[in-house]
Amino acid sequence: MTTQREIADRLGLPIHPPKIETFDLGPRTNTDSKQRTRAVDEYHVEPFGLYMARPMVDHPKLTYMQSWLLPELGIRITDFSWRPGCERAQDFYVDIVSIETGQARWRSVDLYLDIAVGTGQYAEVLDVDEFLTALRAGLLDDATAQHAMTATHTTLDGLARHGYDLSEWLRESGIELSWRQPS
Repeated sequence: MTTQREIADRLGLPIHPPKIETFDLGPRTNTDSKQRTRAVDEYHVEPFGLYMARPMVDHPKLTYMQSWLLPELGIRITDFSWRPGCERAQDFYVDIVSIETGQARWRSVDLYLDIAVGTGQYAEVLDVDEFLTALRAGLLDDATAQHAMTATHTTLDGLARHGYDLSEWLRESGIELSWRQPS
């Protein structure tokens, strides 16, 4: 299988194509954007989204990740567990994504824009340069770019209106996220 990096290199692009992940609920696996299949400790489906918890195998800075995919909002919220000495000030990392749902498999396409959230303190949009480069390179069509911008602005607006408290903003939409304690 050709990787996204190989496609970008072959096309001479200064950016990678959108990252695609699959979430296979039956076998409890997650195929990451580099096409590595990882074992998942837990999947949990709610009417508003999909929860996933899994170890970060062989990652130099991270030990564990928990994510919620929220299709209606076009976001993936991740809470990372960091190795000692690698911690970040952020509480949550929000990827702007397109999500396809299914009974046994979900799929997400990363749309380059991200938001780092420090609860009660800030929300910072990241990777705008990647987004613009991808748009110029034709890796995003106008409708997808519009979706990404709308999801970014909706998320920032909701966070700002709720004092940068992600949980409070989501509760307004009837979304209550639960997180496990990694072992």
